[in-house]
Amino acid sequence: MSKLVVNVDGGARGNPGPAAIAAVATDADGALVAERGERIGVATNNVAEYRALLLGIALAAEHGADEVELVGDSELVVKQVRGEYRVKDVNLKPLHAEVRAALAGFPSWSIRHVRREQNAAADALVNATLDSAP
Repeated sequence: MSKLVVNVDGGARGNPGPAAIAAVATDADGALVAERGERIGVATNNVAEYRALLLGIALAAEHGADEVELVGDSELVVKQVRGEYRVKDVNLKPLHAEVRAALAGFPSWSIRHVRREQNAAADALVNATLDSAP
């Protein structure tokens, strides 16, 4: 296929607290390809952000992307995946390894940090998922 841009977001109400994840995939022209939101039970914000990345990677793979650009508003998670920050939290280490392994399946990938306002679609989907009845 081609390149997909996947905006991801995870959030917890309370930290930890009830959590949800979301991924919104668009093509090179910015057209919506797919979106998905899921409740993940009780988690921390950082765990939710990593789980959202995994959801976004899976969504890109399901839609046949051979290049994925992940966009997220968690600077910590983006810099850990890039290798700029070490992963010290024992709960994040396995998720980080899972993300890196999943990304290895793509010939080309990138990840970048944006402000929350620039991640509005994924942020809105997380909140709508959290607000929906369990």
